[in-house]
Amino acid sequence: MITKYNVAGHCFAVKGDWLCGAVAEIPAFAPFEVAEGDALFSFEEGSERPEAIKTDYSLLHEGVETTFGATPSGYLLTLRESSQCTLYLWCTNGDNKVYISGHLSLHLFHFALWVGYSLMTLPYETVAVHSSCIVNLNKAVLFLGESGTGKSTHTSLWLQHIPGSSLLNDDSPIVRCIGGKLWVYGSPWSGKTPCYKPLRYELKGCVRLSQAPENSIHKLSVLHSYAALHPSFPPQFAYDNNLYDYISKLIEKVIQAVPVYHLACLPNRDAASLSYRKIFSDAENS
Repeated sequence: MITKYNVAGHCFAVKGDWLCGAVAEIPAFAPFEVAEGDALFSFEEGSERPEAIKTDYSLLHEGVETTFGATPSGYLLTLRESSQCTLYLWCTNGDNKVYISGHLSLHLFHFALWVGYSLMTLPYETVAVHSSCIVNLNKAVLFLGESGTGKSTHTSLWLQHIPGSSLLNDDSPIVRCIGGKLWVYGSPWSGKTPCYKPLRYELKGCVRLSQAPENSIHKLSVLHSYAALHPSFPPQFAYDNNLYDYISKLIEKVIQAVPVYHLACLPNRDAASLSYRKIFSDAENS
């Protein structure tokens, strides 16, 4: 059994009854299923799991222990909820296959697919950015910030008060550079908000959010733009030189292509109006 999906213009295959059945149980992937296409890579069931030679990233969050690191010939992701509930994902450098084994808990599997997709598409100037993405005037704006800073709240204010706004993705939209132009795509990974759209829009700008007692926004310098964007790119890959090289080059392209702002704000209508005016008036006058 083979099922194909297209995310951000990259077609990939899921092979085998075990994995295909699991993906079919995740509604987020249904809008991205395609009948045909040349697959860039595939997810397959694996058996001979490699051992990691170093751990680049580890995190314990909501009862899930995540580790990611290099193997002698590639990378290994381990997701562990308990000794009886562990999922493994690995790939080999230069190969177009991502292997999965272990316990197919759906929420662990959903995240593992994100990591596998990211590993295989990063060399193609494609990266998932932790952000909430709003669309207006047929252009995409990324709102970035740590969890709890109000990204979803701010984009919801756009939906309520800025005519013509729509939500593309609320957690992990995908940015891809094609011919020097930056595009933002919907993805099957949208956090707690079920927003899974196989659409793309040209990137208009990026906004780093912080909470404040009053609303203000300003455009950032190149150095501060890099600092604002960097935390929202995949942290799992930041400690591997090869992977981070791809990330740093993409961040540079974003900074060269669009303005990056810092918005200090309250969760109110005026903050949405302020950010809208700044983003689109700046672009019109540049």
